[in-house]
Amino acid sequence: MASILLAGVAVIDFIFMLDQLPRAAEKYRARDAAISGGGCAANAAVAVARLGGRATLAARIGADMVGDMILAGLEAEGVDCGCVRRFAGCRSSFSSVYVDAAGERQIVNFRDISLSFEADWLAAEIPSGFDAALGDTRWPQGSALVLHAARERGAPGVLDAEAPIAEAREALHAASHIAFSVQGLRDHCGHSDIARGLRQVAGETGAWVCVTDGARGVTCLADGETAHVPAFAVNAVDTLGAGDVWHGAFALGLGEGMEALRAVRFANAVAAMKCTRFGGRAGIPRRAEVERFLEDRP
Repeated sequence: MASILLAGVAVIDFIFMLDQLPRAAEKYRARDAAISGGGCAANAAVAVARLGGRATLAARIGADMVGDMILAGLEAEGVDCGCVRRFAGCRSSFSSVYVDAAGERQIVNFRDISLSFEADWLAAEIPSGFDAALGDTRWPQGSALVLHAARERGAPGVLDAEAPIAEAREALHAASHIAFSVQGLRDHCGHSDIARGLRQVAGETGAWVCVTDGARGVTCLADGETAHVPAFAVNAVDTLGAGDVWHGAFALGLGEGMEALRAVRFANAVAAMKCTRFGGRAGIPRRAEVERFLEDRP
């Protein structure tokens, strides 16, 4: 069983399914609804656990009711929360999420700006052994610390590179693998040319780099050339958390010793399956389901 260390954000999502996303100051009635844990690193940690890995999450939350919900949800999934720190007098992050009939989502998030970003406390709590690390740009200080730890151990270190990137410069240069969103790559490079942007980042960092683009798949830079790994065609019901889940599955694949392009295809399958189910994190598949899905798509 591969052990993955993750650092980043953990939240609670209040999810509402609507025919169309709200566009006016009116009352709307949801066709379905769910309350689920969310957040980039937290969702990725649950994906790791459901896929058969051992997930240890480092995160910052408040000492409040929402924080209780976040921890309970993660622990119920088997995520090790020993590196989650709670801060008295601070509020945990939460979001209202609207999902339309096509599975697209609209998110309004609250973050308590008094919740400290400082990560020095985490250095003493990092586990002695892990097979890969994943950090997100929502907590750049914590992500930089775990990615440096991965580099010191010779383990893969993945950065979930979502905008804004400038605040996560140290994490960017500590990562061995950088997976951008299209927006994240554009934010960092200042243009929309994906192939040029990937070469630019590889030249800056020496890392293996790719960009994820939802249903359009993943474009990677392999041996100096761009390679495209297509997404799996599915009937999308809810895309919430799909990117987070992709990063968790990709980090797990690397931690298990998969070659990078194989890990991308594995992550594509996991994210696609998640999109076929409503409820954000609730839609993350188990390993056996993913293996059956891939067997049917050689």
